[in-house]
Amino acid sequence: MNPIQQYCQQVTRRHFLEKCGVGLGKMALAGLLTDALSSNARAMSAPNPLAPRQPHFAAKAKRVIHLFMAGAPSQLDLFDYKPELAKLEGKPLPPSVIGGQRYAFIRPDAAVLGPQFQFARHGQCGTELSEVLPHLAEIVDDICLVKSVHTDQFNHAPAQLFFQTGFQQPGRPCLGSWALYGLGSETQELPSFAVMSTGAGLSGGAALYSSGFMPTLYSGVRLRTQGDPILDISSPGGVDAKLQRDTLDLVGEFNRQRLATDGDPEIATRLANYEMAFKLQTSAPELMDLQSESAETLALYGCDPAKPSFARACLLARRMIERGVRFVNIFHEGWDAHSDVAGNSKRNCATTDQATAALVKDLKQRGLLEDTLVIWGGEFGRTPMVETNPALGRALGRDHHPQAFTMWMAGGGIKPGISYGATDDMGFHIVENAVDVHDIQATILHLLGFDHERLTYRFQGRDFRLTDVHGKVVKELLA
Repeated sequence: MNPIQQYCQQVTRRHFLEKCGVGLGKMALAGLLTDALSSNARAMSAPNPLAPRQPHFAAKAKRVIHLFMAGAPSQLDLFDYKPELAKLEGKPLPPSVIGGQRYAFIRPDAAVLGPQFQFARHGQCGTELSEVLPHLAEIVDDICLVKSVHTDQFNHAPAQLFFQTGFQQPGRPCLGSWALYGLGSETQELPSFAVMSTGAGLSGGAALYSSGFMPTLYSGVRLRTQGDPILDISSPGGVDAKLQRDTLDLVGEFNRQRLATDGDPEIATRLANYEMAFKLQTSAPELMDLQSESAETLALYGCDPAKPSFARACLLARRMIERGVRFVNIFHEGWDAHSDVAGNSKRNCATTDQATAALVKDLKQRGLLEDTLVIWGGEFGRTPMVETNPALGRALGRDHHPQAFTMWMAGGGIKPGISYGATDDMGFHIVENAVDVHDIQATILHLLGFDHERLTYRFQGRDFRLTDVHGKVVKELLA
């Protein structure tokens, strides 16, 4: 008997598990990592990891422009007219309406605050809109107003993350990343997922347009609103195009060798980003130069080409999707009206209403609205009760209201000229066709050609999806 056989006879099962437990754990971890690499990194090792891919079924929408109104617009002062609130103004809501709901900045017995603006019906559909949305009134027959959206999240950062990623904490891929992961890119000259911000800052931060646990290749690229669209896009002095190209080719060769050895998807991301940065030196300045736009188009948007604005961002979004960009996020912050909800709504609508309507009009007249999905809305709604707190300097505002809020969509397979869902006479509870945020996400993916339960990404031994284990397609919203 040789020494190895003799040793094996002396080793019991208990001894093996006791002495080799750490080794078994490493074996299990290696197996999980191998599964993840084999299922997720295979596409990343291809020559073009962002090559266009076919969805599960024929898509109505090929691209998305998401106008996210961070801070939460007041649905009661813009979209969901409640004359009963005007009758009850100054009186508390009945306890039976509020139930056990608690609020951060107002008492449950806070007085009712009525609608702050006049409403009127518009278009052939007869949808009621606030007087501070005169431009949206011109396209009301092209949009689908959803008045019965609700969320599980009460505070801004978790609610913004929940809407964008399907989860209330950072670390999950956002909606734009899922679209890019599923469909690939139609442009090699610009980022396929572009992000612009036109307000005071995002509560959810960069996690709102992050790829989470997916390769960073699928993250949104933040474009600046003035100066160079991306920092350091210009070559330093003494570096001409040939030297830069030769350097990129050499570095790329090293990276490709390492990718073939390791299979790390982040190396593929690095390769793609280096090439994109080189191309952006030409494509980005051309994109941001609005001199080719007619005076009529600039006037339609209310855009001064020389000044950063929401209008300029909307016009750039149209130019991006014309050039093959898959997903555009425009975050407009500043709707958090804990005080002076009337002034807040009026200011923000003055900034966004004309350009929003112009974007839909412009897409429609260019034949792009049919397969471009436009989304408008925030992370939750505002309360029917007033927020007034002298200690905090607040008066005539509204607190956060996750139970019911309004958003709208247009184009890309959405049924135009309808209002869907309803709230009670106080605008507090949904009484008809409740729509969860996961339902909105499932519907968006459906319009892009995906079964939201089948579009998954394996991470840490589990198949994740945007809608987690929830969500259903709202078929009534589909054209």
